[in-house]
Amino acid sequence: MGSSTASRIRCDIDFDRDGRQAAYLHAPLSRDTSGWGVVQIPIIVLKNGRGPSVLLTGGVHGDEYEGPIALSRLAATLRAEEISGRVIIMPAVNVPAVLADKRLSPVDGRDLNRCFPGDPRGTFSQMLAHFMDSVVLPHADVSVDLHTAGHSCDSALSTNMHYVADEAVRRRTMETAAAFGAPFNVVFWGVDEGATFTSSVERRGIVSIGTELGGWGRVNIEGVRIGERGVRNVLKQWGVIEGAPDTRQRDGSAGTRHMMVKGAKGYCFAPRGGLFEPLHRTGERVSAGELAGYVHFVEDVDNPPLELRYGASGLIWMAAGPGRVQRGDCVAVVMTDYDEAEAARA
Repeated sequence: MGSSTASRIRCDIDFDRDGRQAAYLHAPLSRDTSGWGVVQIPIIVLKNGRGPSVLLTGGVHGDEYEGPIALSRLAATLRAEEISGRVIIMPAVNVPAVLADKRLSPVDGRDLNRCFPGDPRGTFSQMLAHFMDSVVLPHADVSVDLHTAGHSCDSALSTNMHYVADEAVRRRTMETAAAFGAPFNVVFWGVDEGATFTSSVERRGIVSIGTELGGWGRVNIEGVRIGERGVRNVLKQWGVIEGAPDTRQRDGSAGTRHMMVKGAKGYCFAPRGGLFEPLHRTGERVSAGELAGYVHFVEDVDNPPLELRYGASGLIWMAAGPGRVQRGDCVAVVMTDYDEAEAARA
């Protein structure tokens, strides 16, 4: 859990009041030109009577655009009288990064999604993480955190979740992901997940799904559509608004395909810096040992390219983004069909 110390961020929202409230969090940020300056972070809360509480967040990373677009549109169109319960919408959580078009905060150079549960006396990102963990999350029954691969990768359009040990929570999480209705839902064990927002949500026993709805530093048209439909689908599945989720896919399939990424073999990393030439796109099937691409050293005369190969068979979940990579950059992630028995073998 987060620190018991009070947050430095001021919030004038009454989470228990019926109706629609649209306001800003006031996060203090002293700077050369404004000693008492604040960063204003938009928050919209709709409540009507009793029912589940759904938290919808976007813009945790500033170069991921589909979530902020989808959630801003929802916030502008959803009415309090349509719902039974509460909907908390934060379309641009990390406003400094959103305005700077960066994954990391330009204020402190940190990845907000690696700062949880945060510290109220820490840097800007740590302070914001603490507020999300200690003030916002206690009001939620389910969290949908909209992401894309930003500038670093392209992604197959998908929801994602961690493997949760509690069987009831895991089942409810997979049901929520299926209701969202992306083409894929990926259960994964990440490289560095302990300090993420998802991990904070899970520590509270709250249902948590994320998304990957595009990447390569552009707005994915289908990603926006899936995101807009998906958040409304979740509200329907949880009984917050009326209707049944629509999970039909463009390829004619009826719903989401559950996948997983387990173990280091699913990740392909660049062993040296250079110019990476990928050979596959997201969603393509590949085999273990197959050539994934080449790292070129075009600035060195007669230096042959380095071959990279996949460590696992399956479908490409994440494909390389920028052409130039550094040593240690992830250039591909391979997902396989979800297997409950295999997933349970930690």
